[in-house]
Amino acid sequence: MDALTPAIGAIAACCTTASFLPQVLQIVRTGDTRAISLPMYVLFVTGVSCWLIYGLLRSDGPVVVANGITTLLSGAVLVLKVRSLR
Repeated sequence: MDALTPAIGAIAACCTTASFLPQVLQIVRTGDTRAISLPMYVLFVTGVSCWLIYGLLRSDGPVVVANGITTLLSGAVLVLKVRSLR
């Protein structure tokens, strides 16, 4: 079972990280952010940024990579949402 643990972690990281790509692409394509919750994305980007820092402090490569990419993708959604409010 221990040999399976890293594979499950990698699959989970890939799935949760990649889940933001369709949202980013949809917003870039349509420019529509009305259905995006600003408070949710502020909290989420803050949370994954903290996970990124945690991974850096622990020198945990998979945590850094997964949360670094997720921070970029969800941060892009947040920036696009804030821009749309102006």
